[in-house]
Formats: sequence, structure tokens, C-alpha cells
Amino acid sequence: MNLGGRLGHLTYSTLVHPGDTWPEMWESLTTYVPRVKVRVCPDRRFGVSLRLSAASAQTLTASPAERAKLKRFLDDNDLYLYTVNAFPYGPFKNQIVKEQVYEPDWRSRERILYTQQVAEILAEVCPPDVAPSIQSPPLGFKPRVTGPEVVESYAANLREMAVFLHRLKARTGRTVTLAVEPEPACFLETTAETVAFFTQVLRSDRSIQALVDQLGTSVEAARAILKRHIGTVYDICHQAVEFEDITASLQSLVDNDIPVFKLQEAAAVRIPEVTQAAVEALREYADTVYLTQTIERRNGRLTRFLNLEDAFAAYEADPGPGREWRIHFHVPVFLTDLGDHFKTTRFAIEEALAFHKKHPLSAQLEIETYTWDVLPDHLKVGDIVDYVVQELDWVKHELFKAAAPA
Repeated sequence: MNLGGRLGHLTYSTLVHPGDTWPEMWESLTTYVPRVKVRVCPDRRFGVSLRLSAASAQTLTASPAERAKLKRFLDDNDLYLYTVNAFPYGPFKNQIVKEQVYEPDWRSRERILYTQQVAEILAEVCPPDVAPSIQSPPLGFKPRVTGPEVVESYAANLREMAVFLHRLKARTGRTVTLAVEPEPACFLETTAETVAFFTQVLRSDRSIQALVDQLGTSVEAARAILKRHIGTVYDICHQAVEFEDITASLQSLVDNDIPVFKLQEAAAVRIPEVTQAAVEALREYADTVYLTQTIERRNGRLTRFLNLEDAFAAYEADPGPGREWRIHFHVPVFLTDLGDHFKTTRFAIEEALAFHKKHPLSAQLEIETYTWDVLPDHLKVGDIVDYVVQELDWVKHELFKAAAPA
């Protein structure tokens, strides 16, 4: 839904629903989204974030009839598409995903062709009053970045996407953007790493000249094309897990002119004081198909673990006090307390939304608690529609509540 003013559009990610194939995604879209709309936005258009796997993108690309059916469904139900999650290339539900979620990464032709297909679909299906975004991985899994040639391949392929999106705009009149999403354990992980890649690699003089050579345009035009089409998704959960100062992080992106094409409201699990009892209670969160990247802060030092099981082993080898854990496991955004030992990083969402209210930085907001299928039962609120509606209502309240008196 359009929140008005400069607050942008708000929706939730359909990544929470089954959607590994187009028939599955169609079933989820037609089953759940209209029910959510009736509850949160009955008299206005409701925006949609669509999960499209590579298989779904191929289906839609090959079938004008399916694209027409999608557009007709959106129009008939007062819905509009403004963003696609094209992060997971393949299956994401009901099987072990872990670090394979980043594959194929941004050095591959498969990733480029998939993203181009999604861009063509968005240009055709989205209404003319939005500039749709494509959510994409943080270039690659950090352990697989083996040298500068890998980083250069990322930059070269992002330039290729910028050229494609620039030409798509010239051909269709539609501005489609590519938003890469920093995440723990990936090449783009911290805000500082993201800023460094954009300013020192993607926008370096050498990179800009390569874009000039491809397009036959001026340096200034090449820089403008990169900025218009290539930016970020800012997942608040991810940067909170990194123990970042959210206000400083967002200000750094603004100061370096790095677009935030989508601001994602998501909360992580936080253990303020790790104890043996907390470790035992956490075990129900560990048995999941997704990565559970965990960052520990102890005596001012950060230690990173790829999964909770690795953090458990480190604690058991040295069970001393004075450590806090933040875990990449998305939990309901409206909760601050998950029971004994557990808190959340909802405070980071509150801080990011306060920044956005004062300095609007994204036209697209999205709640991304995709973990409904693996949440412990005591964290589930009603059915999936109840749960999504409560998250949307909480974010709207946070954006529209009056500022506290000075």
C-alpha cells in the first residue's frame, strides 16, 4: 500500500508462502494476498512483493498467457506488483538450503539471465507509477570469494545488468532496479564492506570507463545509469545481527549516495547473556533448513559463526560469561521478547523507521519474516494471514505514531 507523503509503499514478502514453482507461487498469491489486503487495505490498492524462482521466471517468460493472467489477477483484485524477490534461484522451502541459497552467485551467467528475465516480467506487469525492484543476493558467499578476479567478475556482471536495465528503460519506458542485499557470511556483509564495494570497485574510474565503452556515453551519464539501476536492499535484521549502529549505517549509505531500493523490516533473535540454559533453549531454533549465522560480542570483540551449532560448540569449549549472541533467524517484528533468555532486535527496526520518517531513503518497504514454516509453535500467532496482518499493522503504527515529546 502507498503510505503517503514520502514514506513509500509497504507490503510483506510472499517468500513466507510456498512458491518454489510458478504453480505453487500462483496458489499462494491467489490464496493469501487478497485475504491480507481485505484486512489491512480494503479500500485502496495493495502492493505485492512476489517471490519468483528461476523456474517461475522461465515459466512466465515462455508464456504470454501466464503473464497476462498475472496482470489480470492483480488488476481485478486492486493489487499492484512493485518488487520481486529473486534472491533464491532454486527451491527455498521444505529442504535444506543453507549456503546454497547464494548459488549461482553474481559471477555466473545463470544469475544474470535469471535476473534479466525477472526485469522483463516486471517491466510488463507493474503499473507505470512505480519503479519496481529486484531483490538479489549479496554477490556471493564470502568463503567462495577467492581473489580479486572474483570481485571484478561481480562488478562486470553488475555493469552488464545496468546496461540491460538502461536499454530496457529506453525500450519500455519502465525503470527497473537491481537491489543487492548485504547479509552475514557473504561478500557484502557489513555496511562498510558494501560502501567499499560500491565506491572503490563498482564506481571506480576503471569500472565507469568500462561502462562508458559499453554504452558509448559520457562519464557523467554512466555514473547516473549505475546509480539509477544498481543499489541495495537494506535488511534491518542483517545489520542488527552485525551489531551495527543502524542510524550510522543508514547515514553512511546516504553520504555515499548508495540507493536503498528496498528497506526490509525484519527482526533477529538476540540473547543478551549467553548461558547454558539459553544454549539448551536455543536448540529448537538450530534445526532448520536455513543458515543461522550467529555473531557473538564478548569484551568488545565480534566472533562470527556460520550456524548456531558452531556457536554452541564454541560456548561449550569455553562457557564463560559476558557474551551476547545475535542470530540470523527472522522472528515476528512485533515482538521484543521471545520468552526465557530470548529477546529480539526489534529496537533496530524502530531506529531504522525513525530515520526513514525524518529522512525518507526508500520508496519501498517490505516485511520479510519468511520463517513461518520453521518458527517454534509458541511464536506463531493465529494462522499465516493473522500473523502477516499483525506485522503490517505494527509497522504502520510505528511509522505513523506521534513523536515522543522532547
